[in-house]
Amino acid sequence: MSFQHRTVFITGASRGIGKAIALKLARDGANIIIAAKTTTPNPKLEGTIFTAAKEIEDAGGKALAVQCDIRFEEQIINAVEKGVAQFGGIDILINNASAISLTNVENTSAKVFDLMHDINVRGTFLVSKHCIPYLKKGTNPHILTLSPPINLSEKWVSGHVAYTMSKYNMTMIATGLAGELKPFRVASNSLWPRTTIATAAVKNLLGGDALMRKSRTPEILADTAYIILSRPSDECTGYTFIDDEVLRSAGITDLSPYAVDKNEQLFIDLFLDR
Repeated sequence: MSFQHRTVFITGASRGIGKAIALKLARDGANIIIAAKTTTPNPKLEGTIFTAAKEIEDAGGKALAVQCDIRFEEQIINAVEKGVAQFGGIDILINNASAISLTNVENTSAKVFDLMHDINVRGTFLVSKHCIPYLKKGTNPHILTLSPPINLSEKWVSGHVAYTMSKYNMTMIATGLAGELKPFRVASNSLWPRTTIATAAVKNLLGGDALMRKSRTPEILADTAYIILSRPSDECTGYTFIDDEVLRSAGITDLSPYAVDKNEQLFIDLFLDR
């Protein structure tokens, strides 16, 4: 399934995983709606919606950069309407935007709790809601949500309850949408990495350069997303995918090119048993 002239709405695509997926699809001729907050450079956060748009167009796609904070429904509606006006519809939605704070209950403020749930849960829900009318009319329409399989083992639920709740709720949205949208042949799946991914969140919030070296690059998720989104939407729905399993199912068994540092042992990501 070619992505030529197909339109992809991606939240949080100014950097990291979202941008990597955008670039992968752009190389196949996709139209990318970049719905993200960053419009001015930040010393700790590389890239803006405008620099991402230029990279996407340089890669062979078409881009529309729309400043959008998905905590606010009116901004979501504006981004969707602008994207549809520019490209004529929406064929794929990537729910990538997310907030993280790995704090225990006692040390999680109400503000941080609300932030994660406003972005991860409410934002994912509302972006999906407002894209659905266009996805129903799309070509091989897919929703792909970056969230983990639900694992209720105590070690994954405790220690960072608020974050876990928010990410599991994203997966519940993805699973629920798979059922709701099956009659319309709109696929909905979630995707999660086996290892930590070298992003600004990992560097600035989780483990610095040491953890970055134990991570894989965002391109592993971009290649995985490409495979999933290429599959027939009426057959490939309701799954909680893990990146390396998808790649192996497609015959890609050498994953060493994705390692940031091939001499380091990879660090397994949250929510996956080691």
